[in-house]
Amino acid sequence: MKRIFKIQQIMLFFLGLIIFTACNKDDYYEDGGLAQAKYDGSILQYLETNPVMFDSVVQVIKLAGLEETFQNEEFTFFAPSDRNIRTLITNRLNPTLFADGLDTIKTLDEIEPSIWRKHLLKYMFKGKNLLQDYPQIDFNLKGTYPGQNYISYSGYVSNIGVVFNDVIQTDDAGNEISRLKYRGYRQIWLSYIHDYTEPDIYISCPISTSDIQPNNGVIHVINYTKSWFGLTPNSDDFVEDVKQSQR
Repeated sequence: MKRIFKIQQIMLFFLGLIIFTACNKDDYYEDGGLAQAKYDGSILQYLETNPVMFDSVVQVIKLAGLEETFQNEEFTFFAPSDRNIRTLITNRLNPTLFADGLDTIKTLDEIEPSIWRKHLLKYMFKGKNLLQDYPQIDFNLKGTYPGQNYISYSGYVSNIGVVFNDVIQTDDAGNEISRLKYRGYRQIWLSYIHDYTEPDIYISCPISTSDIQPNNGVIHVINYTKSWFGLTPNSDDFVEDVKQSQR
């Protein structure tokens, strides 16, 4: 009897471990959670230790001539993922180039380094800023909670703010029965201002994991399911730059 009980305990332990691991994986990719991870190394070294997410991003950093910056300079990096780059090339860039009778891209180094550099710099901001350092933003009440505009390394402007989500209680049928305003989890949003003549029109993307802290800065990982590389819809600016480089 005791042996059966012990086997049950072991099974419950491993079941709990599987559930815990699955939840953490989902949080990393989709949720707006805090990583609060100290990493004893540079921003570049952290990215290199996560090749599933950032292998192509690391290649782009090196192609753009930014390896030393990511090793030594202090800044905040809103990190795109490999999925953003693969989607850009496979679903957007190559079909466009093919339709225009231009050479399609087979390897990342076939794109001019200056183009990678221009668009990667949009994700880089001076100083070390954690979630707690950014002001609140409410996209429905921007007059009250507007976030704040920041100039990236590229010179382009993005609004960065923290959404204070509501705590919502529902009944068994899924109907809302109560709401605590701004009392839920907090999530950084990066909003690229594409047209300076319309500064209140944002191209926004949520952060899936925030506050990863290498020695020389902070990394906030962008939710790849809700963003495009270059921060414009369908990577339009990036695609246009590549097209012009081939003409």
